[in-house]
Amino acid sequence: MIVKKVANVSEALQGVQDNMTFMFGGFGLSGIAENSIAELVKIGVSGLTCISNNAGVDDFGLGLLLQQKQIKKMISSYVGENDEFERQMLTGELEVDLIPQGTLAERCRAAQAGIPAFYTPAGYGTEVAEGKETRDFNGKMHLLEYAFKADFGFVKAWKGDTAGNLIFKGTARNFNPNMCGAAKITVAEVEELVPAGELDPNQIHIPGILVNRIFQGEVYEKRIEQRTVRQRD
Repeated sequence: MIVKKVANVSEALQGVQDNMTFMFGGFGLSGIAENSIAELVKIGVSGLTCISNNAGVDDFGLGLLLQQKQIKKMISSYVGENDEFERQMLTGELEVDLIPQGTLAERCRAAQAGIPAFYTPAGYGTEVAEGKETRDFNGKMHLLEYAFKADFGFVKAWKGDTAGNLIFKGTARNFNPNMCGAAKITVAEVEELVPAGELDPNQIHIPGILVNRIFQGEVYEKRIEQRTVRQRD
């Protein structure tokens, strides 16, 4: 049986270098690869191009890499709650490619499936379409969008096994499944790692063939960007 388990986050990130392109699962702070991000901050790689729905918050998630000026370019669908992201973008310190959220997800999935490009109507007639090939399908204009190319993909799942099979929990599923297998090397961190064969095959969301390395994370804060509750009478 193929074993994808590695001892720790340090071993999982072997081969990471400056100026690489990384994919990060998660939406806001939900389902982000906390341990992998912390390790990237620790080893100090720089000149990174990061593909993620957003960049976390100022003091957590990808915001930690932004604080240390380790990110050269962000490819995202929105700025989110990160003031430093916004500041670096407006001052020109950070190159930012803002694209429609559905297009972002599909460019990840296309890379996962080995599809080099696809047409989508999203963004036609806006700045998103500048410099892109267009084509009419059934009377509606579409843009040609290319699949992402990344060196590493960092995803986080609730539970996984030593063969790399993954189960996500609730909204933490978000972009994580689309990014599995979309980069040259997919690193999965999980809250609970079990021996192969212990997971119910009917409950597995991502098969191990799309994961290269898997490890059990040590600590997860699972922060919430904004907690909104109703006022009591």
